[in-house]
Amino acid sequence: MSDAGTAHVLTQAWAWLAQDPDAETRVELETLLRDAEGGSEPALDELHSRFDTRLEFGTAGLRGRTEAGSARMNRVLVGQAAAGIAAYLLERKPDTAPSVVIGYDGRRNSRVFATDTAELMAGAGIRAILLPRMLPTPVLAFAVRHLDVSAGIMVTASHNPPADNGYKVYLGGDDLGSQIVSPTDAEIEAHILRVAASANVLELPRSDDYEIAAEDVVDAYVDATAAVMTSERVELTVVYTAMHGVGWETFSRVARKAGLTLPHSVPEQQEPDPAFPTVAFPNPEEPGALDLAYALAREHGAELIVANDPDADRLSIAIPDADRAEGYRQLSGNEVGALLGWRAAVLNAEQETPGGVLACSIVSSPALAAVAREYSLDFVETLTGFKWVSRVPGLIFGYEEALGYLVNPGTVRDKDGISAAIDFLAMTSFFKAQNITIERVLEAFAERFGYFASDQLSLRVTNLSDIADIMAYLRADPPSQLGGVGIEGIDDLRDGSDQLPPTDALRFRLADGSRVMARPSGTEPKIKFYLDVYRPNERRDEASGILAAVKEDLAAIAAAATA
Repeated sequence: MSDAGTAHVLTQAWAWLAQDPDAETRVELETLLRDAEGGSEPALDELHSRFDTRLEFGTAGLRGRTEAGSARMNRVLVGQAAAGIAAYLLERKPDTAPSVVIGYDGRRNSRVFATDTAELMAGAGIRAILLPRMLPTPVLAFAVRHLDVSAGIMVTASHNPPADNGYKVYLGGDDLGSQIVSPTDAEIEAHILRVAASANVLELPRSDDYEIAAEDVVDAYVDATAAVMTSERVELTVVYTAMHGVGWETFSRVARKAGLTLPHSVPEQQEPDPAFPTVAFPNPEEPGALDLAYALAREHGAELIVANDPDADRLSIAIPDADRAEGYRQLSGNEVGALLGWRAAVLNAEQETPGGVLACSIVSSPALAAVAREYSLDFVETLTGFKWVSRVPGLIFGYEEALGYLVNPGTVRDKDGISAAIDFLAMTSFFKAQNITIERVLEAFAERFGYFASDQLSLRVTNLSDIADIMAYLRADPPSQLGGVGIEGIDDLRDGSDQLPPTDALRFRLADGSRVMARPSGTEPKIKFYLDVYRPNERRDEASGILAAVKEDLAAIAAAATA
């Protein structure tokens, strides 16, 4: 690194330190600066890692490690973001008085970031309402509509690693409480960058004249979500895990209100703990994440395992399976989405004026489209991310394969792991009253709609440039076959289409009707391949072999692209 490069990063770091209100990150940064100026190459490299870039504000908001630096999540970055969002809200509707509700989960610094945001919003002249305590993300999404505010901000990193935190933004009014989409993200980012370039965070106007929301906001969410339980109450033995997050308190209240037997909660994971001590990654999809839930389920002979991620916007389900060592099989997001979509279609058909839309993301299973056709409902595919699914007009049910489900769009315009859990429990109760298991319901789905098999190859990278290299390789030299099946066509979604805005994704259409999607993750350093195979039910045994062969070919292609 040149002397000029070293001087530049040191200058940036000292300027950052001068406006950092957090004693912990100040000490951390002072130590790095002292070591770097003393000749430590590792310390200098770490400073470059933290200051050569900055976390970009996108449609997923902000998300990163909680450390000092412009490329990390900390009180300086949050202060700049809050001031930028305030400027956006004031500019968006200058003739009205903007308002914002702010929520936070149990991660490290979540309450601090939320309080900073409330003070800065109030200091900018915006009515700011802070939720009364740490709560699930769906409660915040609900509160945006319930309180009829201009915007909502949720401090959470959802299911990211323990060291991370993040910042999600929702809009009220015509946006109905959905997360922001383009170009709003770019407009907010421009305001944030202007604040970062011109203002010292310590000198931004602050005020403690913000409101604490009354408990009736949470009560209203509980009441509305309990109403999702529409089946006859049947005794169920269920195990629940909050994954060290904030889901248990709210979920248990909703379950009681709905008249359900309270599940057995995994005690080691019931209360919020930002260290997430029992899991490597606090994500129900990750291997080992449900081990404690499996053990408790075996102890009680549970008929169902219900798992929320740490901010309770995602749901995972596991059902008994005697052939597995755990005694249970975790359902895929597509399996849960297909069953909940089928349930939504059946309930809709019973309405006086049936009709509406089923929707899922482009990387989710085509199974939902088959349900829509069978029930004469419209079907819409959206870009990946619930910010798109939630905005579909006429929506009656939407989902994405990454464990996100929207079962009550009239109440919450975001994925909601609590209402989805109640809906799944309602469905389980309905079928148990007829002595039908969820495994048998899955078989009935295949008998009626055909067999849809899905899998995913997720490659985590340490060098983010590897993701761009793999996508460039696939575009420049695409395969002619995958898993021994010829490729009939390739859709490059980079330029968008009549139905979809532009996105960095490729869709490979195979000759046997199978489909493979390739896209970078929007929240983690991963590239993901989504595999979907369709077979008539009587030929379902072919699916696993095809999926395995396609995954092997994709892994080889990714290795070649990054060699």
